[in-house]
Amino acid sequence: MIERRRFSRIVYQTQATLTQDTTSIVALVSDLSLHGLLVSSEQSSLLDRDKPVNVEFSLAGSDVTIQLVGNIVGLNNNVIRLSIDHIDIESIGHLKRLVELNVGDDELLHRDIEHLSDLGEYT
Repeated sequence: MIERRRFSRIVYQTQATLTQDTTSIVALVSDLSLHGLLVSSEQSSLLDRDKPVNVEFSLAGSDVTIQLVGNIVGLNNNVIRLSIDHIDIESIGHLKRLVELNVGDDELLHRDIEHLSDLGEYT
């Protein structure tokens, strides 16, 4: 099978809050990359697929909070696939470091960062 992903995904589980307008749900992050994340929530039906989602989660064992705006690219049962649309420079720095520590391959990490630069995803 041909791998079509351009970004390395890592398994990382933590609780997150997803917000759209006045709707706020609790979700569990399953994995993430520099481009998006996979979360699950029994409240996923409350989300509007066509609206951006504000996502916030903390890194375990630290006071670091990652905040981003994502777009729903897939919603199946309780599983939500999000692509990162907007992320501040501090959050992308923490996310990059998290991926770096877990990927274990500098070449893959640099490739991911090049793709981000090509897409203009830093804000």
